[in-house]
Amino acid sequence: MFPVHRFRRLRKSETIRRMVRETSLSPDCFIYPLFVTYGKGVKKEIPSMPGCYQESADVLISHAKEVHSLGIPAILLFGIPETKDELGTSGYDEKGVVQDAVKAVKDAVPELYVITDVCLCEYTNHGHCGVIEKGDVNNDKTLGLLALEAVSHAKAGADMVAPSDMMDGRVAVIRNALDREGYNTIPIMSYAAKYASAFYGPFRDAAESTPRFGDRRTYQMDPANKREAIKEVALDIEEGADIIIVKPALAYLDIIALVRSTFVLPVAAYNVSGEYSMVKAAGRLGWLDEQRTMMEMLLSIKRAGADLIITYFAKEAAKILNG
Repeated sequence: MFPVHRFRRLRKSETIRRMVRETSLSPDCFIYPLFVTYGKGVKKEIPSMPGCYQESADVLISHAKEVHSLGIPAILLFGIPETKDELGTSGYDEKGVVQDAVKAVKDAVPELYVITDVCLCEYTNHGHCGVIEKGDVNNDKTLGLLALEAVSHAKAGADMVAPSDMMDGRVAVIRNALDREGYNTIPIMSYAAKYASAFYGPFRDAAESTPRFGDRRTYQMDPANKREAIKEVALDIEEGADIIIVKPALAYLDIIALVRSTFVLPVAAYNVSGEYSMVKAAGRLGWLDEQRTMMEMLLSIKRAGADLIITYFAKEAAKILNG
């Protein structure tokens, strides 16, 4: 006797498939990364990330308006400064590229939620995420500089700060600094489980943050480790994180799912540059259906448990979702 249950009954048309769909995407869950640089009238496409640009603040305003018009609620700002030094001082300069861009965007599109990346790698001349001593990043000496950077972003008008450096204890130090300066309502979205991944390659071109020596494996997580992610996330929550990030997304869907099932805070996943660039390259060569692949990837990240998705695909996906 043929089985009673025929699963194809609920796959017969797009209408019924839509009605019983377990996971859905919306522009509301997207955060779109933007790269702001110095100067005026600058719009420079990033070769390894087609469709993404380094933009001066005046140009970035128009981009921010487009993002908002698509129903994408938030952007994540990264800065490319004019000058770099050992201590990344341009990162916490009140007139720095990110600080100026935050003011410009909030003036032009006040409804757009502005999140700022808090790290020193874009601002140091050695490309590492903190103060270098004896060939490695000194964790504790870096913390105060990260706090200065976070406070400077809050003063400029940022709605949220997102420390991505992976220094131990940085969430607590940033939380204390923000509170002390009167910014106790500014949330922290922490890169809690950030792995030392090969998928970051194109981003380092975009942010001009490739390390001049060594790598970041002494402070970013080992890709082999799963239980360690729980410890990292738990500590960041204890220190005051409001949202936590798992990065990268696609090769770490199991980590997203584990974090989602373990903690009640909102979980963000970063669909990183390498994941974006692979799809773009394969699409240009005709090896993949770029649009379908993009949507399937984003859906898989949401299905794994991410509440929010930081993605360079945000605009393209929003256009599809908006019809």
